[in-house]
Amino acid sequence: MFAEPRTHDVKRPGADTALALGVQVALLPYALAIFAVSLPFFVWAGSFARNAVWMSLSFTIFAINWGVFYGVTNWLKTPQAEDLTKRMRLQVAGGLLWALGVVQMSAFADGAGPIRETLLLLTAAAGMVCIFFASPVLQSLAVVAPVAAIGPLWALFSRAESRQTGLMAAGGLALALAMAMIFNRMLRRQHALAVAHEALLEERMRVLETAERTARSKSDIVATLSHEIRNGLTGVTHVLAAAAGKGGRAAPSREQLNAALDAAQDLISVLNATLDAETAEAGRLAVETQAFEPVRLVRDLALLERPHALAKGLELAVHVDASLENRMLGAAMADPMRTRQIIANLVGNAVKYTVRGRVEVRIEPRGDDRLAIEVADTGPGLSAEELEQAFEPFRRVERTGAGVNGAGLGLSLSRQLARLMGGALETSSALGVGSCFTLLLPYDIACPCPQEPVEETLAAADPAPDVQRSLRVLIAEDDALNAAMLRAILEQLGHQVVHAQNGRRAVDLAKVCEFDLVMLDGRMPVLDGPQTAAELRALPGAGGQMPIIAVIGGDADEARECTEAGADTVLRKPVSVAGVARAVADAAALTRQPRTEASRGAA
Repeated sequence: MFAEPRTHDVKRPGADTALALGVQVALLPYALAIFAVSLPFFVWAGSFARNAVWMSLSFTIFAINWGVFYGVTNWLKTPQAEDLTKRMRLQVAGGLLWALGVVQMSAFADGAGPIRETLLLLTAAAGMVCIFFASPVLQSLAVVAPVAAIGPLWALFSRAESRQTGLMAAGGLALALAMAMIFNRMLRRQHALAVAHEALLEERMRVLETAERTARSKSDIVATLSHEIRNGLTGVTHVLAAAAGKGGRAAPSREQLNAALDAAQDLISVLNATLDAETAEAGRLAVETQAFEPVRLVRDLALLERPHALAKGLELAVHVDASLENRMLGAAMADPMRTRQIIANLVGNAVKYTVRGRVEVRIEPRGDDRLAIEVADTGPGLSAEELEQAFEPFRRVERTGAGVNGAGLGLSLSRQLARLMGGALETSSALGVGSCFTLLLPYDIACPCPQEPVEETLAAADPAPDVQRSLRVLIAEDDALNAAMLRAILEQLGHQVVHAQNGRRAVDLAKVCEFDLVMLDGRMPVLDGPQTAAELRALPGAGGQMPIIAVIGGDADEARECTEAGADTVLRKPVSVAGVARAVADAAALTRQPRTEASRGAA
């Protein structure tokens, strides 16, 4: 009497009921067959009727049962049959109508004369059949079984001469009820197995989809990296070959060197974005929430991008809301490094894709708990379809991206980072007009705004000779290329550099030589970064007070290990000239004031 169980029924509340009702439908053809087989016996029993009224009533009830079952079958094909409550009520009503038919047959058989007991036993058998078809649904069984059994039992026990037959009928009905209960229990266990099976299939489908998505991601990574790395390294190789004098060519020009430098920086950006995207895909991308001053961060990034904008004839402007200027209270509550990464990507894209006009960066509060950083440009603009495509990993808009380097990961990664920090990245664009990307971050209006060190502020405004003096820097780095890059940057900034290939060598050098600063790798053989920092802090006198910068390539856990071991600040790889300069400036300030726990931080 009920619809076949569907796969999605298993996943919803009431799955057991839906499956039980489905079993009822599976039994329905057999119930109709029972009616057909019983019809000759019904006609034979009708021949013993006392009068035409009894005969007409019996056939009427039989016809009503047939009609109800036919109507229920048609109703189950309608959308209303999805309501499990209605289906349950209909189930109970149908079984109850059948049981009432058994009661009427018992009343008819009670007056059948010589074959009274025979007909009553047949009626008890009909009650057993009724109990069997009600067994899949426990609620129906509890209502239908008593009604189906009461008729023949009452008639048999109402006369002394048929009480022995009544005991036989009662035993048969009790056995039928017990078998029905066992059948119901088995069905419920089958239902539980079906639910578990569906859950297992669903889990396997999720695993399969994840594997397919990972395979596509790996394929996209290989395709992107092969193209970007091949093109970038080819250009760098040509320039380096010219610089080395191979092939009898003249030394490279400044323009060629700048092009090679740009290609190398693009490669670093592609690799960083790819690694972050893979980390995010694996669910291991972490952010560290802390209060920071957003206006300074935005202005620093605009200052770095301004030369690129001027080279293209673009105007790059920063507009700060008046409520944020010279404000001692109010701070963004997010990860400053990841925020810098997002804004750098947005501003860099705006400068990269805008041919003429201007790029504006606006920063303003949105209510009391949100900060908006907008990057608007007068570039080519994007359609709604192109805007959606721009946020897909490893997808680039062909109309605007032709001839422009990139992996197609910046916007996708920026949106993920914004969500991880409790913010959002919103977009709007118009073809031929330009685009606007808005980064929304949590903002605490009551939080004291973090201030940069006084010495660094004075140095930025009026560089003092003592701040800009040459420092003696000890580098602890086991990777020769990383050490060479760091040495080149420090020497470019005017500092003297001594290189130690591991942490143990660095500690030994610090014991016999005086240094103004130590920069150590987070992961090294013999002694790693945290162990080296701890041993340096244990040195007596000035050696144990040297500022320590941990240069790491890992996550927040590695940074925390280094700072807890004694590092004053953390610099993340790959390092840049601006990042090293800022870290060294912070260290130079520490050399002129006592070190405290409060002076330690992360860059």
